[in-house]
Amino acid sequence: MSATVSKNSKLDCERGGQLERARDYPYAFPMHSYTYRDGCASTFEPMLDQGRTPVLAFGSNQSPLRLRQKYGHDADTVIPVQHAHLKGFDVVYTARIASYGAVPAMLQAQAGAEVSLAVTWLNDRQLAVMHESEGVGVNYDFALLEDVEISLDRGDRLDDVYVYASRHGHFVHDEDAVALAAVVAKGRNWPERTTGEMLVLARDRVSPAAQIDDFILRLVGDEGFRRACTEALGYDAVPFSHSYRTIEV
Repeated sequence: MSATVSKNSKLDCERGGQLERARDYPYAFPMHSYTYRDGCASTFEPMLDQGRTPVLAFGSNQSPLRLRQKYGHDADTVIPVQHAHLKGFDVVYTARIASYGAVPAMLQAQAGAEVSLAVTWLNDRQLAVMHESEGVGVNYDFALLEDVEISLDRGDRLDDVYVYASRHGHFVHDEDAVALAAVVAKGRNWPERTTGEMLVLARDRVSPAAQIDDFILRLVGDEGFRRACTEALGYDAVPFSHSYRTIEV
């Protein structure tokens, strides 16, 4: 009896963790610059950016938790994460379901907007890990945005920056993109929602009779179902509308 209870408790805990991971995207992140070190956010060290590649972090890559999931196997990983503002863009939900059940983010052009995000300064080894985790060539193109306006914390500016540009386009609801409520933007004209709310919209489109927790858990556990949902979400998706130069990796 006790073994059965213990087994059920463990299963409930695992399911609870899966639901939390899906709904909590893009996870907590500081609204200031920091250095990712030893799995945590520590004081920002600006000189560490030398010889590194500046890559926009507009979703969960701003979060120390997500960086720990990607780089936690390497205790020596140090990444400067510099808070920034980007003019003419916003952060919206893409028309795709991630392997862990979330509706992930993408960058999208929006005239008059200025979005708060971060620049991760990555060395070559860290960049290779990031490429793999982002699904370059499948989910995103690794690309160079040129002639943009990026204001970095501490007063610096960038005109060119690298980005993971979505291959799936943005999720359309009521003929609009949907912005991430967790990401701050000035001049935002699109409605904003949490990821939990987006998962309800996804459920309503592809499997309206399903109980929402069951729907999310199936997204996590059933790759074929997840792919079918991504296909259904993408039928009216809008591609990334800003020009960029794809970088071969």
